[in-house]
Amino acid sequence: MTRAASATGSSQADELRQKMTDVLVEKGWVTSPEVEAAFRSVPRHLFTPGGTPLEQAYDADQSVITKSDADGVHLSSVSAPFVQAAMIGQAGVRPGMRVLEVGSGGYQAALLAEVTGPGGHVVTMDIDPEVTGRARELLEQTGHGSRVTVVTGDAAGGAPGHGKFDAIIVTCGAWDLPPAWTGQLAPGTGTLVVPLRMNGNTRSVAFRQQGSRWSSVSHVYCGFVPIRGEGAFAVQAFRLPRPDGGEVTLRFETGAPDDPALLDGVLATPQVTRWSGVLFPSGVPYADLELWLGGFQPGFCRASAGGKGGKSWVPYGAAVRDSLGVLAQRWRDDAGMFEFGATAWGPDASGMADLLNAQVAAWDAAGRDIEQDGFTFRPAGDDVPPAGPLTAVFPKVHGTVTVTFPGRPAPAAS
Repeated sequence: MTRAASATGSSQADELRQKMTDVLVEKGWVTSPEVEAAFRSVPRHLFTPGGTPLEQAYDADQSVITKSDADGVHLSSVSAPFVQAAMIGQAGVRPGMRVLEVGSGGYQAALLAEVTGPGGHVVTMDIDPEVTGRARELLEQTGHGSRVTVVTGDAAGGAPGHGKFDAIIVTCGAWDLPPAWTGQLAPGTGTLVVPLRMNGNTRSVAFRQQGSRWSSVSHVYCGFVPIRGEGAFAVQAFRLPRPDGGEVTLRFETGAPDDPALLDGVLATPQVTRWSGVLFPSGVPYADLELWLGGFQPGFCRASAGGKGGKSWVPYGAAVRDSLGVLAQRWRDDAGMFEFGATAWGPDASGMADLLNAQVAAWDAAGRDIEQDGFTFRPAGDDVPPAGPLTAVFPKVHGTVTVTFPGRPAPAAS
C-alpha cells in the first residue's frame, strides 16, 4: 500500500516538495505562513500510489488518481496541490479550528492538521472503507493519526457525534448542498467550501451564511471526482456515430432531449461552421463561458469526440430537437488571438451555429469575470429570483443556486 523511500529518494522528495511549495507561493495559491509550512512539511508522495514518479507527486498542477472502478471511472484521488491550497485558503483555516473534510485520501487531512495545529482537530470522512482504511494508515505513518479522526460513512448525513465545525471542505464534486453540511457549521461564522456542479460546470465556492441564505465569498474553477452515495447525481449520455468511424458523446446534466432518436445520423448531415468575432488571448481562461451556456443555453451539453478529429472543438455544445452544435476555436494570425465559433449539423445547422455564436457574444458583453460574491444558495422554501439576462438559476433538491453575472460597467459620466 505504501512505499519506503531510500535516502536518495527522500532527499529528492524533500527538494521537489520545496520547489512545489515555492510555485504555490509565487502564484498566490498559498496565503498564510501556516499553509506554507504545511505544504513544506507533509510528504505528498507517501499519499500517492506506489510507483508514482516523484515529479508527478510534486507537480503543483497535477492530481493523482488513487482508485478507479472496473470501467476506469475515477473514484478517488489526491487533488492537485494548487486546488488544495486554494480551498484551505477559501475556508480561512487557522490554528485552533475544527475542520471537516468530506472525501478522504489522507494528504489534505494531514495539511489541515498542520494548519489547525495542536489546538485544533480534523475529521476526514469518506463513503469507501478502502479509502478511509488507506488514509488512516498513511496518517499514522506521517505522524498525524492523533490529530485526525477518520470516519467511514455517507457524508450526505454529515458527521454525527462530532459537533460543530468552523469549516467544512468538500473534496469531491457535489451537485447539491445537503442540510447536514450547513447545519453542522458554527452558526454565523462557519465556512463551507464545496466543488459545486452547475449543469456540467464545477466551481469551488466558499459559502457563508447571510440570514436564511448562503452567499459566496470566493470561487475557483476546478474539477473533482463526483461524490458517491446519497448525493450522487447521474448525467445522461448519448453516443452519436460519425461517418469516419469515430463517435461523439453528449453528456447532459439537465435538459436532455425528450426524443434523442431525432439526432440519429445527425453527424452525417452537411456541417456548418460560422465564426463569432469574439477573440480571446492564448492562455486566458474562459471558464465563465461554460457557466453562462449552462445557465442560459437550452439543450446545453458537454461534447467529446472519440476517434479522429475534434481537436479544434471546445467541449461545450447544445442539442435542440434534431440539430446539434458545438463550440469551435481557431487561431487568427491577423489578431494574434483565438476566435470562438460554432460547428453544427442537422436540418437547422445554420440556426444552431448562429444561436451558439449569439450566446458567446452575449457572454463576451456581460458574462466575463463573475464577482466573488456572485453565487448564492437558497435553501428549499426560500424565495428564488426569476432567471434574467444576468441571473442564471440552477434548481437543486435541497434548494436553488443562482449565479449573477457582472454585466457591463456603467459608462463614466461626461
